[in-house]
Amino acid sequence: MKKEQGSLAINSDNIFPIIKKWLYSDHDIFIRELVSNGCDAITKLKKLEMIGETSLPEDYKEKVEVFVNAEDKTIRFVDNGLGMTEDEVKEYINQIAFSGATDFLEKYKDKSSEDQIIGHFGLGFYSAFMVADRVEINTCSYLEGEQAIHWESECGTEFEMSDSDKDTVGTEIILHLNEDSYEFSNEYRVREVLDKYCSFMPVEIFLTNENAEPQYETIPSEEVTEEDTVIEEIVEEPKEGKEGEEEEKKEPVKKTKILKRPVSISDTKPLWTKHPNECTEEEYKEFYRKVFQDYKEPLFWIHLNVDYPFNLTGILYFPKIKSNIELQRNKIQLYCNQVYVTDSVEGIVPDFLTLLHGVIDSPDIPLNVSRSYLQSDSNVKKISTYISKKVSDRLQAIFKNNRKEFEEKWDDLKIFINYGMLTQEDFYEKANKFALLKDTDGKYYTYEEYQSLIKDNQTDKDGNLIYLYSNNMDEQYSYIDAAKNRGYNILLMDGQLDVAMISMLEQKFEKSRFTRVDSDVIDRLIVKEEHKEANLESNQREILSSVFRSQLPQIKKVEFNVETQALGENGAPIMITQSEYMRRMKEMANIQAGMSFYGEMPNMYNLVLNADHKLVKQVLTDADNSCKAALEPIESEMANLNNRRKELQKAQEGKKTEDIPQAEKDELNDIEKKISDETTKKQAVLGEYANGNKIIHQLIDLALLQNNMLKGEALTNFVKRSIELI
Repeated sequence: MKKEQGSLAINSDNIFPIIKKWLYSDHDIFIRELVSNGCDAITKLKKLEMIGETSLPEDYKEKVEVFVNAEDKTIRFVDNGLGMTEDEVKEYINQIAFSGATDFLEKYKDKSSEDQIIGHFGLGFYSAFMVADRVEINTCSYLEGEQAIHWESECGTEFEMSDSDKDTVGTEIILHLNEDSYEFSNEYRVREVLDKYCSFMPVEIFLTNENAEPQYETIPSEEVTEEDTVIEEIVEEPKEGKEGEEEEKKEPVKKTKILKRPVSISDTKPLWTKHPNECTEEEYKEFYRKVFQDYKEPLFWIHLNVDYPFNLTGILYFPKIKSNIELQRNKIQLYCNQVYVTDSVEGIVPDFLTLLHGVIDSPDIPLNVSRSYLQSDSNVKKISTYISKKVSDRLQAIFKNNRKEFEEKWDDLKIFINYGMLTQEDFYEKANKFALLKDTDGKYYTYEEYQSLIKDNQTDKDGNLIYLYSNNMDEQYSYIDAAKNRGYNILLMDGQLDVAMISMLEQKFEKSRFTRVDSDVIDRLIVKEEHKEANLESNQREILSSVFRSQLPQIKKVEFNVETQALGENGAPIMITQSEYMRRMKEMANIQAGMSFYGEMPNMYNLVLNADHKLVKQVLTDADNSCKAALEPIESEMANLNNRRKELQKAQEGKKTEDIPQAEKDELNDIEKKISDETTKKQAVLGEYANGNKIIHQLIDLALLQNNMLKGEALTNFVKRSIELI
């Protein structure tokens, strides 16, 4: 051909915004694009042979080769596909006829998968200019009589075309890397990218370092093929036997030293492309280990295979989840005709299923996928719905056909199912039939089964069904034991999402409430009749409250409220409880940013004294006797002050502030101050008494110890005191 020069129909002002929009900002994406183009060219050539439009040599072996040269700062892509004619170079390379990104996107937005940009030279090819200052093409068409073409361009703006001396069908692309992209002439960097994008392409892919020393291997001579490059023949004489042993006549061993055979980077027939009936259990496990580097066996897997109303294949694995949900995301890989696209599959896979591991391959999703595309494309929405249904059907089938297996796997499955029910209403409607609740005895129940189990014994006086639960069986053992002694069943709710699940289930279940087993004393967990108040006078309540409050430790961000209840002679003398509402709000604050206010509030606990217990009675009697003499003048003075305060308050009833004489105001303020002073004196007397009472200290420490709140010096003092009391 006549040497030709010209300007491309695009320039750097409009090509690079398009490249970035379609191919993201990752510069390594050009490797995927150019290898994919090579694979596509080979696929099309084989199709042409299939329909009789061309014939291939008997020894034809399709392949894409990548050559790196660190000395020359180049990377080459060579395929033996259908190649291009002069006219095709002009059409696909020189004349991408668009004036800007908008026109281009409009032109291709409705194209079918056969006409995707990645399917021919064009935008995919121009991704080369993200890393190269100069790009060359040598291409030879499969069509007889067509001249091989050499094409060259610097920076993607000017080009030069001429005849090429290439004499084999296919295309070679040479990238002369720019200074910022020399890393792509490194064998190990390119291998990393090929492993990422090209591990499962339908054509074998080989990587060669042109600067590396030749590598050799020795094989039995009978295994040598025509493709091997023979270096030398080797004859190994048989080894002599030990002295005294009868020697068997052995023939010399013939071996051949050859250039090391190239190993394909690509598994051209990955497991998901096969029919499920063709795959063994071990193959599924091996594929999982290979792809995800996880040597814990998956719980189970789902093989996707659908061709209507969209094309989709893939395998989804349920892994054994580690402690942090976020670490499990982005483990589903999206492919388009075995070409890696992304591992950010939000929109294609329902959010809760992003915890799964697996691969999804669909030609209905373009390689140059974008978030906006995923949000708007109807096929993507259909795929998402299909995957969600497939997963729920699989879970339901396991539950129905082998409940024992389902229960054995529940502790690992729980997080997937709970997350799904929390985030997707339609999944909840399906999953609530097989979702399980586990009690502290390790037994499993469906929601319906558990409601039937506790209905008779755990319904309160208002008709509410009370679900008692524990989130730590060891720390809450005594509370669990007390509840069991009442015939109550206690759920174990110690999962990452159980706090959120409890709130949701309270909304879903009619007249139901979840209460942690340590949130109140046993008699008030499930109130079945009006509460019996402790038979104490107000002064006695005050004494008990004061002596115990005075000895409570100062703990950062912890506040105690002391109250007295009639819990029976056999009940615990003292207990620490925490309000279900406040504790749950603080737990929710840890997982919901909008509730951080609750997280900053102090932990509020109730110190409950059992007025019926002999030790509490003993403290009350002893305090009354020991402090009587010191308290009598204080209480007498407080009585007089309270009486005078009542008189003044009565006299001021109905009067406006300005109508009350200043002397009365001053007197009332003085009385309030004196009452406060006398109260302080009273608390000081009771506090001094309590400070020397070992029973009070022992009871408080026992309650703190039971709730894992006794530490450091206080724990040491408790141990010493316990020994003394013994």
